[in-house]
Amino acid sequence: MTDTPISSGSGTAGDPWRLQTPPLSSDYTMHRDVRDGTDVIVCTVGKTVLLYDARVIEDLSAMVRERGDWVELGSADEQKPAKEGTVEAWGRSADNPIGGWYGLKKGLRGRVGMYLPPLLEHLGLAEVEHNPRNNRMRAI
Repeated sequence: MTDTPISSGSGTAGDPWRLQTPPLSSDYTMHRDVRDGTDVIVCTVGKTVLLYDARVIEDLSAMVRERGDWVELGSADEQKPAKEGTVEAWGRSADNPIGGWYGLKKGLRGRVGMYLPPLLEHLGLAEVEHNPRNNRMRAI
């Protein structure tokens, strides 16, 4: 790893997780909430708010443990195809535990590979590379 990300917070709306993207180029926050009866992760990047099904934490952690090695992140917007075998492809695959997108906000359902791995790293569930490009993650 090239650098250590700065992260803090407990994951509540009043004390969100303060995280950095894998290349350490952007700051953002995440916190848990309930929306329409669904446990969600609210991700705020500047003025943009993304929502992810909160099951992604446990499910992504299980997936990288199961793979047993480094998994490329492969972050991509919803409108772009995700590279096969990446965290991003898994986060929208019909073969993942929820059978599709973990992103809940139409038009902004992608970027699982950008915003979720640093959260798992903060929670002590994964190791994430912090290179300028082509980062990977693995279970701890």
